[in-house]
Amino acid sequence: MPDSDGLPRHGDTVFAIQRPGQIRVFTLHEAEALFPLVRFITVQAHDELAPILESARASMQSHEALRQQEKRYEEIVRRWINKMERLGVVVAGLWLLDFDTGDGYLCWRYPEVVLGFYHGYDQGFSQRRPLPEILREHQPDWAASGEGEER
Repeated sequence: MPDSDGLPRHGDTVFAIQRPGQIRVFTLHEAEALFPLVRFITVQAHDELAPILESARASMQSHEALRQQEKRYEEIVRRWINKMERLGVVVAGLWLLDFDTGDGYLCWRYPEVVLGFYHGYDQGFSQRRPLPEILREHQPDWAASGEGEER
């Protein structure tokens, strides 16, 4: 059950940890319940990466210093990717995530504040459409109320 801050807690099925490479299919309710945690982890990683990028752009450092910054950059990004994959979310790019619904993806890119877009499996980020349009036009099974239902 989400706590007062809206984040899923231990024991909540939405927060189940996946094996790397394991695909998870989400209902809209499950994706929306997990989204605050996904966004929180992404904001932390983004904020941790920002000074490294700024430093690399702003200065002419030694080859060794640049290699160390590159190593730190890769560590932060790899840790973020690993966390997202363990939550069952598909990493489509840096700060770009997809929640698999079984017929396409709920799509989110940082710094968006809501999980508000969808695209089919054969489409990409550029073809994503606002989620309310999809719900109105198609009324997909994954969007049914479904709180507490097993899929």
